[in-house]
This record gives sequence, structure tokens and C-alpha cells, in this order.
Amino acid sequence: MKCRHCHTDLSLKFLDLGYAPPSNDYLSAADLNKPEVSYPLRVLTCTKCWLVQTEDYAAHDALFREDYAYFSSTSKGWLAHAERYCAQMTKRLGLNETSFVVELASNDGYLLKNFVASGIPCLGVEPTRSTAEAAEALGVPVLQEFFGADLGRQLAKTGPKADLILGNNVYAHVPDINDFTRGVAELLAEDGVVTFEFPHLGQLVQQNQFDTVYHEHFSYLALHPVISIFKAAGLRVFDVEELSTHGGSLRVFGCLDSASHVATENVTKILAAEVDAGLLNEDTYRGFQDRAENVKNGLLRFLLEAKAEGKTVVGYGAAAKGNTLLNFCGVGPDLIPFISDAAPSKIGKFMPGSHIPIKAPAALTAAQPDYILILPWNIADEVMSQNKDLAKNGSTFVIAVPELKLT
Repeated sequence: MKCRHCHTDLSLKFLDLGYAPPSNDYLSAADLNKPEVSYPLRVLTCTKCWLVQTEDYAAHDALFREDYAYFSSTSKGWLAHAERYCAQMTKRLGLNETSFVVELASNDGYLLKNFVASGIPCLGVEPTRSTAEAAEALGVPVLQEFFGADLGRQLAKTGPKADLILGNNVYAHVPDINDFTRGVAELLAEDGVVTFEFPHLGQLVQQNQFDTVYHEHFSYLALHPVISIFKAAGLRVFDVEELSTHGGSLRVFGCLDSASHVATENVTKILAAEVDAGLLNEDTYRGFQDRAENVKNGLLRFLLEAKAEGKTVVGYGAAAKGNTLLNFCGVGPDLIPFISDAAPSKIGKFMPGSHIPIKAPAALTAAQPDYILILPWNIADEVMSQNKDLAKNGSTFVIAVPELKLT
């Protein structure tokens, strides 16, 4: 395999999680009697541009289907994050009724509804029908397409160019990251701004966040490769912010090469931090597999000991990262009888691979389990706050990543 950005031969292995089905392919009861497709889940590192990437197995149309089950609005914390972003960008860029905002992978309208409410013209580009229809019900205009250079060029010809293009947790999800970025350059106004938010590879490495690896994440991004990708498309990075979302993310600000935006010292600061963290050092990637396996072994020991003691362990959050963890560990309903989740699109279905049933949050109260394993550790505080009555009644919360922790 060659690097998706610079086409260098890839030979440095980062992580091998075995075989797993697509992380958001939740199953119905009828599906349990059918064959289930799994793909190798392996990650390689390019030693030239330092883009970390999954091996090529699953095509994007097999992963982002019309019945896609992830709805951004499920998390109240994420809704608040989106609202703050819209207010900040409106002020920073002076957005008004004459501006034009485009969100790539706009999901269920969780963010663009804020611009609609403010009277700022906007458009969502979202390929999955289930989420696009939810956004349209909120009054958000949506184009149900995959974004790339051709679509960016087409939109620029038929409508206004964008003063702001944004993508929250989409940049890592695109199989052809060069084409996707060229599309941004085609659609961006002369002095427009693009912002991408994505989990930072530095945090993945430092915090052992191997469960954020799944087929929908084609890339695991740091600032160094993003600058290279932007440059190849005629864009440049002029600012970057560190965020706490998703276990530690970057918000990268970019513009056309010819734009007036002046680079900030934040760019130099983050680049230096990545060097210090070893993200341009091959040894950093060679030693990561053992760290993932230590988490696997620790979780299995805990689950087996709890079962031997007659204790009940259930899960909370039917998240993609949870599917990665459970399938890597080989955990099934014998150790975790069910997982609770607030998303209506997931309730009544089964986790891919592990086939653990997904139930409504009320099932937690009925079960009064000894332990609740929080799979989406990035919203652990929110989950524990929502379920504090269970803790008062004796339930203990458990987090497996970066290491087993009971609270």
C-alpha cells in the first residue's frame, strides 16, 4: 500500500486490531441470522509525510450508508460545543445575512441549525440519508452527496463561494484526503476560512486511545501532515487551537495561499510539541501495539473476575470506539449482557461483531448493575452526571482506556 497523501510505500506498522465489522453497522434481530462482513483493522504510518492511515479494505460507501446510525445531537455536550463554535466564528469572521457557510458532513443539523437561527445562509453536505433528513426537518438545507473536488467545483460554479467551510470530525473519515481538500480550495471564497476539527494523533498516542481506530477513520491526523495536505491543494494553515473534545482535538484554520490571513504563533507551537512527542519518530509507532494489548488484557481480567464473583457488568454508550474495544477484546453478551444508549436509532439493535443488545437508558435503572462500563470515555463526565442516582445505589463506573479505572 502507498500513502494516501504522498504515495510513499508504507512499511511502518502502528496497530493491528485483528478483524472487525464496520463500527456503525448496528444489527437488527433478523441480521443475527445472516453472515456478517468483517475487515482487517490495521494502521500504518508514512515515514515521509507522517500521515497515519488504515490499510485499504472497506470502501466509503460500505461504511457511510443511508441508514447510518450516528446522530451528533445525541450528546448535549457536543450540541453546546457546536453552539459555541457558531458564536465564535460569527464574531471572528463577521458573518451575516450576506455570508455563506458550508458544513461538510453536517450530520443531523446539530451545528448548522445555529446559523439558520441567526439568518446566516448555509448549506450542509451530508451523504447519509438518515441524518440528512433529520437536518432538513430542522430547516437546514442539505445536499446528500459525498464531497470532493468535483462537487466543490460544481458548487462554486452554481452558487456563491463559501466564506466559511467547516468539518467537525470528518477530515479523518475521507478515503481520498487529497481530493477532499482540493474540493475545499475550489469552493472557498478569496478570503474565506476553512476549519477542521479532528482528534489529535498526539493525544491518541499519549493517552493510548487505540479504540478510536476503526474503518470509518481512514486517517489519524497531526498538524505536520495536515499542513502538507493543505499545501498540495493550494491552501495554508494560519492558526490552530487545542480542544478537549474527543479526548483531545485540534481545530485547524486554513485559507487559500493568496488570502490575507496572517499565521499565528500557535502553528509553530503545536508543530514543536509534535516533534517533542515523537510523532516524527518511528520508534513511537513501533511500541504502540503492546500498549493496546495491555488494555485488552486488563479489561478481560476485570470482566472475568466480576463474573466469577457473581457481579453484573453492563455497558453505557453504543459508540464506535466501544465496538473497536469490544471486538478487539473478544467480549460478548456472556460478559456484558447489554449496553445502554440514548440514541433512538440504536435502541433495540445489536452491537456489530459482539452482538451485545442495545437498550434504552431506563434498562440501567431496572438492572441496578454492580458495574457500568462507559465505552465513550470522552463523555464520561456527562454519563456519570446523568446517572448519579445509580452510583448512589451502589453502581460503580468503569473506564477501560487509557487504563482500567473504577470510579
